[in-house]
This record gives sequence, structure tokens and C-alpha cells, in this order.
Amino acid sequence: MNQTPAPDKPQPRITACAEPYWRSCLEDKLSLPYCKECDACFYYPRLWCPTCFNQDLEWRILSGRGKVYSFSVIHQSPLASYQQDLPYVLAVIELEEGPRMMTNVINCDVNTVHVEMPVTVTFEQRGDMKIPQFEPRQ
Repeated sequence: MNQTPAPDKPQPRITACAEPYWRSCLEDKLSLPYCKECDACFYYPRLWCPTCFNQDLEWRILSGRGKVYSFSVIHQSPLASYQQDLPYVLAVIELEEGPRMMTNVINCDVNTVHVEMPVTVTFEQRGDMKIPQFEPRQ
């Protein structure tokens, strides 16, 4: 039987305020903005601190470590580009630095993923971008 190749996975649209985030991902580094006023680290990137509304921000490289805060095992994907990955884990990761981000937990048996599971960042190549994903920490 002749199988049609799966379409490419979607790539995010890069906004001006998130450009440093995506540039660091290309270098296999996870970075986020920090507020110079209250030292809050936050995800998703934006032009002001969500804690104190200060606009004086700086970008810092993060440890890339975190833990699973919440997750779901996906058995049916609404997108054809993810069919070959089924089942896969969609998770909220709590980074050591505090922010939480939605991503995937990869490179493991989906049945072993659990809340509080230690994870570390890895990067998935998609076209000319790299997307941060997480895998179990050794």
C-alpha cells in the first residue's frame, strides 16, 4: 500500500518580543526574560513583566531542568502531522526557575510519565527552527 507522507509539523510564528527566545533555541539553549525590577522570570515572552508591569527586561539562559506539573497522554491527534507520534505526552513543565510552559515529554514510554517527574530540555528540529521539548532526566 502506498502511504502519503505526513505533513510537516507546524512552526510557531515568531513575534518581535519572542525572537530572542527562538534564537537561543537554535543554539540548544532555553532562555526567558527576567524583570530587572522584581527579578521575575516569565513564560511566555512579552514586552513587560506580568508581576510588576516593568518594561526593563533582560534575557537569561535557564538551566533547562524542570518537573512535570501536569500532563495528558494524547491518543488521537487533531493534526495529521502528529499521527506518527501517537501516543504522545502533552505536558505543563514547571521550570526550576519558576515559570511553567506547555510542551511535550519525549524519548520515553508514555506510561512512565508522572507528575513531579524530573525532566530536562531537548530540542526538536522543525524546518529552520528548533522547538524545546523535554525528556526524562537521567
